[in-house]
Amino acid sequence: MNINAPSEAAAPAVTVAAHLQAALPQDGSRSELCASVIPSLLECVADISRALRGAQHVSRVGTANTFGDDQLNVDVVAEGLVRAALARCPSVWTASSEEDPVERAVRPLAEQSSELAEQYTIAFDPLDGSSIIAPNWTVGTILGIWDGKSALDQAPATKQVAAVLGVYGPRTTAIVALRVKGAKPTCFEVGLTGESSWELVRPTVLLPAGRMDVAMAAASATRVKYFSPANLRAASEDENYRGLVEHYIRQRYTLRYSGGLVPDVVHALSKGNGVYLSPVAPGSKAKLRRLYELCPLALIVECAGGRALDASTAWDTLRVPVMSCNETAGLVCGTDVEVELAIKTLLIGRVGFKVDVPPKVVADGSPLEVLLNRQQG
Repeated sequence: MNINAPSEAAAPAVTVAAHLQAALPQDGSRSELCASVIPSLLECVADISRALRGAQHVSRVGTANTFGDDQLNVDVVAEGLVRAALARCPSVWTASSEEDPVERAVRPLAEQSSELAEQYTIAFDPLDGSSIIAPNWTVGTILGIWDGKSALDQAPATKQVAAVLGVYGPRTTAIVALRVKGAKPTCFEVGLTGESSWELVRPTVLLPAGRMDVAMAAASATRVKYFSPANLRAASEDENYRGLVEHYIRQRYTLRYSGGLVPDVVHALSKGNGVYLSPVAPGSKAKLRRLYELCPLALIVECAGGRALDASTAWDTLRVPVMSCNETAGLVCGTDVEVELAIKTLLIGRVGFKVDVPPKVVADGSPLEVLLNRQQG
C-alpha cells in the first residue's frame, strides 16, 4: 500500500504519511501507530474495497453472529481481511469485532513482542451497513484503536487513541481521527486512488463548534441543514422523538438518511453540519454496539469539533467505560448546537433529566416553543 501519494489539492503537496507523522507526537512515542497500525488499517480498507467490487452475489452464509444478525458472505470476507491486516502489526496484541465479540490475541503468544513500548487492541465492525449492501448503497468499516491489551473497563475518552472509518461508495475514502497525549486532536480524510495509493483529501475535517447568537443564526438562515433520523419506528411511541422530527420538517431541514451509520455520519462530516439521531424506546431497543460502533464514531465526531451523546442519558458517549463487548446504546451526534437541541427535546419530561431554560435561539434561529411548551405546559 502506498500512503505517500501526494495530494493535488494541497500546496505544497503533502502525503498521507507526512500528514500522519506531523499529527502525532514527535518524540517517537507513537511510532508504531504512525508507521504500522494506521497504514495497515488503511491497507485493509483498500482490500475490502476491492473485495466488494468483485462481490456481485451477496448472500447469507447460514450463520449468525453473537448479536443474532445473519452473517453475509461479505461480512465474513471483510472480517478476514481486517484480521489479516492486524496480524501484520507487531504492536497490536488483541482484537474483537461485531462478528466475533471476544477479545482474542491476533497471533500466537510466542510470536508476540513484549519489547515494544506501544501495545494496542482493536475493536471493529468489519462491514457496517451490510443490510443495505444488496441494493449497492454505501457501507463502511469502523475501527477503534485503544491503548493496551483490552478495551474493556477502560476510560474511552483517553484510552481510545484513534479511529478509522472506511467508506465504500462511488469512491473509497477514509476518515481518520487521532487523540493522543502530546498532540492536538485531529480529524482528516483520505481517498483511495487506484488500487492501493491513498491521497490526502481534507487535512482537517471540522464540525463548527459553539452556540449561535442571533446575528449568526440570521446569517445562516438560508443555509441547508441536515438531519438523519434512525430508528424512526421509535417515534410511533415516543412523543418527544416524533415532535423533534416534526420540528425539523417545519423548519425545512433536509433529510439525509440511508440506513447506514457510516454514510449518514460521514455526510454530516462532509457538509460541516447536521445531526444523526438514534433514540431508543421500549418497543425499539438500542442496537448500536458501544465498543464497535459508538466509541469509534464518537471519537471521530469529537475530534472534528462535534459532540456525541447517549440518547437515553445525555452523557458523552465516551464518558462511561465499556464493560462488555455486547453493550448497546442510542446515539445523538453532530454539531454541538444541533446535538444540544436534539437531546433536550428527546429527554424533556423524563425522570432524572432536568432541562435548562429553553434556548431562545437554536440552530435555525427559531425558539423551540411548540415542543418545549408541550412538555412543560
